[in-house]
Amino acid sequence: QTCALPILASSCAAPAADSPAAKANADPLIERGRYLVRIGSCNDCHTPGYLINAGKVPQEQWLTGDSFGWSGPWGTTYAINLRLYMQDLTEAQWLEKARNMNARPPMPWFNVREMHNDDLRAIYRFTRQLGAAGKPAPAYLPPGTTPPMPYASFPAPPKPPAGK
Repeated sequence: QTCALPILASSCAAPAADSPAAKANADPLIERGRYLVRIGSCNDCHTPGYLINAGKVPQEQWLTGDSFGWSGPWGTTYAINLRLYMQDLTEAQWLEKARNMNARPPMPWFNVREMHNDDLRAIYRFTRQLGAAGKPAPAYLPPGTTPPMPYASFPAPPKPPAGK
């Protein structure tokens, strides 16, 4: 990298080889993954406080899972810590899991299955470069189990009238 003014050379230096900026520059899919995580609403559930803070959560806290429960006829689910989850998968394993995903609500697994391979790779690479952080989300609770607060409750849809 070159600088127009020699006096500013120190501010124009290339990022350290192991910095997130250098990694993103080395692999353009990482920046695409960051974009997809933001606009694809991954953070809405998988990052604590993201929704209630209008997305103003430091990237260092992104995708660490949440203890907020989503309770309904399926039981209670929690958004997993994707940063820990992805650390144990190769890119090929992630693609296979994404293509065959079938998760409980509110996870829109059907949307993940429709994503292009390059987008799935980008999400994987971005998440991996964030590094392992946080702790596992609480375990799934079966139907009929009252979850600890906080949680959102989704009642079963009404049954259609007889004969319809």
